[in-house]
Amino acid sequence: MNKIITAAVLVAAAAAGMAAPAHAPAAAGRLSALQRTSVLPAENGDVLSSEPGVFYLDPLKAIKVDASVHRIMYRTTDRSGKAIAVTGTVLNPRTSQYGQRPIVAFAPGTQGLADKCAPSRQLAEGTEYEALPIKKLLDQGFAVVVTDYQGLGTPGVHTYMDREAQGRAVLDSVRAAQRLDAVDLPDAGPAALYGYSQGGGATASAAELAPSYAPELKIKGAVVGAPPADMNKVADSMDGSAYGAFFNYALTGLATAYGIDTAPYLTAHGKRVTNDLRDNLCTMQALAKYPFLNSRFLTVDGRPLTERLKRAPWDKIVAEQQLGKRKPAVPVLLSHSALDDVVPQQVGKNLAADWCRQGVTVRFAGNHIPGHIAATEGTSSEGRPWLADRFADRTAPSTC
Repeated sequence: MNKIITAAVLVAAAAAGMAAPAHAPAAAGRLSALQRTSVLPAENGDVLSSEPGVFYLDPLKAIKVDASVHRIMYRTTDRSGKAIAVTGTVLNPRTSQYGQRPIVAFAPGTQGLADKCAPSRQLAEGTEYEALPIKKLLDQGFAVVVTDYQGLGTPGVHTYMDREAQGRAVLDSVRAAQRLDAVDLPDAGPAALYGYSQGGGATASAAELAPSYAPELKIKGAVVGAPPADMNKVADSMDGSAYGAFFNYALTGLATAYGIDTAPYLTAHGKRVTNDLRDNLCTMQALAKYPFLNSRFLTVDGRPLTERLKRAPWDKIVAEQQLGKRKPAVPVLLSHSALDDVVPQQVGKNLAADWCRQGVTVRFAGNHIPGHIAATEGTSSEGRPWLADRFADRTAPSTC
């Protein structure tokens, strides 16, 4: 299964600020100690290499989080089962009340598609917009591992909204954190999954995949916030909205994952916008530069790209991203605001109902926090004590 990826690793090192193998020439003076191998290890979750990192809460780097931080590169697999290397960050609080310190796999929300948007970079630069939820998990005494997903900081385009690739990257991040020699975490200790928005979808996918993909992990529960569980409904909601750039991200990410060329659909202007979103802009920059982006102004036929999702090959691709068709083996807290302006709350309610019908213990926690971004706090405030109860082996509540 091992595959030589020297060229790919060198590209990843240059793009993400990580070191190349010792025999490689210096890359623009930006070498670090991270990358010391050019061979993928044999098992998913194995760590290729690691280096010490840092976590700032602000871009001025005035507030440094007091935790052990390590940037890692580890093995996972893409949707087709091909072995790939992805990056991430393992964060360990200095103190904890837990004997066997639990690990929370934090699946990031929408970051963008450009390599500079990788959470492992943004945590170090103080620009990660989910920094506070991550810090609050550390304050709770949990270790946290944050994946960068496929193609975000490593070669290729980020496969945004690819259900299987995202879920696998999350599960393998737990394995990587447990196997990281530089951090004293239990090899087979308790773990949990946590994510909001894109991260909510990735967390839901990881919970559904875990019984077959990572049955050895001792996952105690999953916190799923505002999951985009039904892409058709979410696409209709997003296209032309203040978050229209997210729909463009999804089209680009899934086209990459499935090997589809979107260029024939797009005008010259549409290609420029799509390339700009892919190569240059992280989430907040994209929302500011392209507010209310409507795909019908990007297409050669003047029809919205949402219509293409209902025709081959996209109809099958969209169907494959559907959540709720598989049964998680752990309790789930599903948090979703009734005032979410990106992912309609009914999408989350439908996912909860689908899991309930399969016998999953689900607590649906609705709230009325205005706006998709602000509602991350609702998931964070409800999720932390819920996770603490799961790690204490208390009976999980259900609203099924």
